Amino acid sequence: QLHPAESGGGWVQPGGSLRLACEVAGDTSRTYAIGWFRQAPGWLREGVACQSSSGTTTSFGDAVKGRFAISKDNAKNTVYLQMNSLKPEDSAIYYCAVDGSMDKNSARCGLNRNWTWGRGTQVTVSS
Repeated sequence: QLHPAESGGGWVQPGGSLRLACEVAGDTSRTYAIGWFRQAPGWLREGVACQSSSGTTTSFGDAVKGRFAISKDNAKNTVYLQMNSLKPEDSAIYYCAVDGSMDKNSARCGLNRNWTWGRGTQVTVSS
């Protein structure tokens, strides 16, 4: 079983940057795909960035392409979401999710996967 936990959310002004972290606890000898999602009040949860278990394939949502990036620290079992040039519309609860199933080689950011979810961290972008 894998247990992701997010940290690093907070308030930032438009144009600023934040780095979210997702520490994965549990059976970390397993490989897994990683996904970052977000949900704003009144909106459906949407995929932000997802990476295959091998790390060779990453997909980004159209709204964040060119501004967000994923990186990993395997020694710490932690995945990061670097968010740059933040906009007010990026404000949401951000969730980390892991998929250690047979689908883990996919970077597909669909909600209909075997994701195990973290509890989320709030990101607020405002002046």
